[in-house]
Amino acid sequence: MNQISVPLNSTHNKSEFSCGKEMLDNYLHKQANQDIKRKLSACFVVIEAQTNLIKAYYTLSNNSIPLDNVPNDIKVKLPQSYHTIPATLLGRLALDQRFQGKGLGKLILVDALKRCFELSKNIGSFAVVVDPIDQDAENFYKKFGFIKLPDSGKMFLTMKTIGQLFE
Repeated sequence: MNQISVPLNSTHNKSEFSCGKEMLDNYLHKQANQDIKRKLSACFVVIEAQTNLIKAYYTLSNNSIPLDNVPNDIKVKLPQSYHTIPATLLGRLALDQRFQGKGLGKLILVDALKRCFELSKNIGSFAVVVDPIDQDAENFYKKFGFIKLPDSGKMFLTMKTIGQLFE
């Protein structure tokens, strides 16, 4: 599967993007370029070819999970000498309202997971972590097998599980 997303750049039409969540809209409009320049996150977009209109976007960055927060059935399989486990943060994932309800959410998530899995072959990452913005987002991630981290609103999916999708 090829990536359907490309790195955000100045030719992409950000101004018309609206997913219905002000925090996610503002991030793309005002903060994404600064985060990219500062190497705080990478932003990937799905665009409409003719207009460069952004249909969807997601961000990725390095992260870690405290070993104590990993569910016990997974924790017992990990080296106990680590205090944190390396992970990739899927920090934001948003679809423009004009493209919601058409299956693009699933496609963009699969695109992000594929990118994370490919990167994990070159740099250690045990899992993809998400921090759902609301109950709808949590339900979305749950449908795809993400597991809640105890004592946290965050969820994760192991690279081993993700790898089963692509290998």
